[in-house]
Amino acid sequence: MLDNETKAQLAQYLELLEGDVQFLASLGTDENSKKTAEFLNEVAAMSDKITLETASLPRTPSFEINPVGGKSGITFAGLPLGHEFTSFILALLQVAGRPPKIDPEVANQIKAIDRPLHFETYVSLTCHNCPDVVQALNIMSVLNPLISHTMIEGGMYQEEVEAKNVMAVPTVFLAGEEFASGRMTIEQLVEKVAGPMDTAALADKDIFDVLVVGGGPAGASSAIYAARKGINTGMVVETFGGQVLETLGIENMIGTPYTEGPQLMAQVEEHVKKYPVDLMKGQRAKAIRKTDLIEVELENGVTLKSRTAILSTGARWRAINVPGEKEFKNKGIAYCPHCDGPLFAGKDLAVIGGGNSGIEAAIDLATIAKHVYVLEFLPELKADQVLQDKLATLKNVTVITNAQTDEITGRDHVEALRYTDRVTNESHTLNLQGVFILIGLMPNTEWLPEEIAKNNRGEIIVDGHGATNVPGIFAAGDCTDSAYKQIIISMGSGATAALGAFDYLIRS
Repeated sequence: MLDNETKAQLAQYLELLEGDVQFLASLGTDENSKKTAEFLNEVAAMSDKITLETASLPRTPSFEINPVGGKSGITFAGLPLGHEFTSFILALLQVAGRPPKIDPEVANQIKAIDRPLHFETYVSLTCHNCPDVVQALNIMSVLNPLISHTMIEGGMYQEEVEAKNVMAVPTVFLAGEEFASGRMTIEQLVEKVAGPMDTAALADKDIFDVLVVGGGPAGASSAIYAARKGINTGMVVETFGGQVLETLGIENMIGTPYTEGPQLMAQVEEHVKKYPVDLMKGQRAKAIRKTDLIEVELENGVTLKSRTAILSTGARWRAINVPGEKEFKNKGIAYCPHCDGPLFAGKDLAVIGGGNSGIEAAIDLATIAKHVYVLEFLPELKADQVLQDKLATLKNVTVITNAQTDEITGRDHVEALRYTDRVTNESHTLNLQGVFILIGLMPNTEWLPEEIAKNNRGEIIVDGHGATNVPGIFAAGDCTDSAYKQIIISMGSGATAALGAFDYLIRS
């Protein structure tokens, strides 16, 4: 089941096991059970601290990872390979006694939960959003004996996926009812269960010299550059990583031939933590104003004060704003082909958007879908020619240009899409089961006051020092009017804004 390179990496992690663990497996005679047994035997043979026993569990095949003589609450239903292999390794280490790397306040919140909670998370092995949720719920299970969690691999349990109408991953169920869908951090999951953390600690913060709002590449770069100047630096982050977490393959990070978004931003977060940056995760800014200081109001009601602020709130997928889009989000409407694509195997799909992202998605989805329709508003596709050439070779793809999407319809999930031909003005209907929307990004700036100048696309206007028109407020990354939206450019603009803020401070 494991290639030599993977086994070599796994062997290094197994050396870190602090205690004995046991795989408790429910196995049958079916092909999936045989694969699961092969996987577990292969791993168990690599360490004398791992044993394998069989039992009857609610799902077959599935297995628990337990400390010998105890229960961890962690179950994997299906093979934890692909992006979930890291979840499996971390579960092994944590069950064996290695403490999870989370903030002590969050750990205390988890331990204080006083009621039984059983979570089930449906994933696909190609989903790079799923491991965050799986690992968070596994940590909660390890820290609190009242909590348990089962990861369910959707490809192996397709009947369950269809019965529960799961059309996006990760989807989390609690006590049999849908609890959450999409990427969530451990802070967000804990807050959803236990309520928000006490805001007293936030309210007592000293005045910052630089307060960074946003946790993507630009924000992280800003925080590192500011902290290296020896000034009091804070960072307000809803989800560390930003839009990069949605990027699967990155091949243009200079000096790193290949990496993936979640991996890159995990490394960036560790880099930020090397410096005395006050990292306030799970917090969302809702207002900013200039008085004698810069005041940033959070959604929890706390107001933070700083001498300067750097806005690095990034961007999000642009919506098409037609009837049915909001109603069927995660019920047939999706934005990530890598994550949700496997759930639509053998189905008819539409991709809205003829740029690079849309055509890359269509090429990817064509390998699993029955048929893919590409809808482009303009008279021709905007994607690079090499992508268009590849698309033209695929027999199960139809390109429709001059298409104005009017409505997405269905009962409890997507069933059809209606569009107008902009040349003939005729209305057409496509019967399909999924719609992937990839029409570019829009900046997360709608919460900012009018005093901060923006262009007609809502992007913050900055000068060569990263300064906005409001003294003391700087901006960086995809929320600004930078000509190109690239990770490396965002990092550079974050450094520019931090140096600009430092220069402002020493001259004020």
